[in-house]
Amino acid sequence: MVKTWLSRFQYPKLLGLILAILLAYIIFQNPEVSSFVSGIGNYGYLGVFIGGMLFAFGFTAPFAAGFFISLTPTTIWLAGFIGGVGALVSDLLIFKFIKLSFKDEFDRLRKENVVKNMEKLTEKSFIKKIKIYLIYVFAGILIASPLPDEIGVTLLAGLSSINIRVLAVISFILNTLGIMVLLLI
Repeated sequence: MVKTWLSRFQYPKLLGLILAILLAYIIFQNPEVSSFVSGIGNYGYLGVFIGGMLFAFGFTAPFAAGFFISLTPTTIWLAGFIGGVGALVSDLLIFKFIKLSFKDEFDRLRKENVVKNMEKLTEKSFIKKIKIYLIYVFAGILIASPLPDEIGVTLLAGLSSINIRVLAVISFILNTLGIMVLLLI
């Protein structure tokens, strides 16, 4: 098997994900890419669905937020619902990818002294349920906002044992609310 330069690092997939987000951010600084994303509004509710899908990804979320702020749909509730479904589709793709592809690195990461010490500290400081709720709240804030859903979904996929149906409900509700706020601005 050919080793890539990423495989020299202890957590190559996590590093690759961070590098991909940074690269995408650089790519999306291009005005032509920005105008393409803005042109999505010409597709009506299909554009809203695509905008919702873009809302879930950290590197396209700023463009999706701008899209939703500038959009004037005839029915805000329907646009929010359709955008929420688009974001849900993206979050489920992120969840499946993270859960399957990053499992080995999350297992290894849990064995690190830093993570063990953080877990011991939170076990001593907080009741276990409060710790879980804090993870859900923080992940929920990330998912509802135009911040990268990848981080929120990764928290839920890697640091908790969330059921995919629960994730789907959380993702849909929070993304729909986030998109609705942008549509109302």
